[in-house]
Amino acid sequence: MKELEVNQERLLKIIFAPHISEKATFLGEKNNQTIFRVALDASKKEIKDAIELLWKDQKITVENVRTITVKGKKKRFGRFLGSRSNWKKAIVSVKEGQELNLNNFSGTEAK
Repeated sequence: MKELEVNQERLLKIIFAPHISEKATFLGEKNNQTIFRVALDASKKEIKDAIELLWKDQKITVENVRTITVKGKKKRFGRFLGSRSNWKKAIVSVKEGQELNLNNFSGTEAK
């Protein structure tokens, strides 16, 4: 099957932020994985390409991407019912010996 070229502007809008939690820290130390909040309509291939684009100066190679859609909680404020939005997280595994440096990457440069 022919692979489609993904637009760079689309790739820059897929990754929202790293998801920092106790579980994310444990995965980072043990399995060399990082968790990110991503767009709900992002595919695994788009997430992989976006990570490799954002950290292209470090020459990061993504081995595996796993995605999870987290369902929003139902909330109540007095007699009013509501719910939080659903969101998607991606668990990204990088090649052995490489590490994603979240402090500085090519996506933060102002042009």
